Amino acid sequence: MIDDILKKLNFEGLRLGALYKRVIAFFIDEVIISILFYIIYANSFNRATTSAMLIELINMLFLQVILLKVIYHTFFVWMYGATPGKMLLKIKIVSIDGFDKPNLMSSFIRATVRIISEMFFYIGFLWAFFDRLRQAWHDKAAKTMVVDV
Repeated sequence: MIDDILKKLNFEGLRLGALYKRVIAFFIDEVIISILFYIIYANSFNRATTSAMLIELINMLFLQVILLKVIYHTFFVWMYGATPGKMLLKIKIVSIDGFDKPNLMSSFIRATVRIISEMFFYIGFLWAFFDRLRQAWHDKAAKTMVVDV
């Protein structure tokens, strides 16, 4: 199965996305999400006058952070096949079946499992370093992989 996918990738002229590009794209997307989150909740953050109030506010907004991440990743993967970070690094997400951009459901599953992986100390992300198709848990769940553009 894996050898068949690798042969098809080669036939299509595609290469698996380099892991270092994925790591850099991850950090770019996290910065973008953080900025968006701050913009959305700027008034709340400005009212926090002590570090204790700020920590309490962040804890209260935990679910909103998760929701923002799921929406961000689902939208960009579904619409463009890549998040802004991945676009900058010239990598994209494709479905294993046809090497086209993932549909809405696959994009949502990928984004959701990505959050779960983050909650488990990023083990699902580290999985990609040992996988022949460089798939993280969220790629496996959504039947996707990351390739160079």
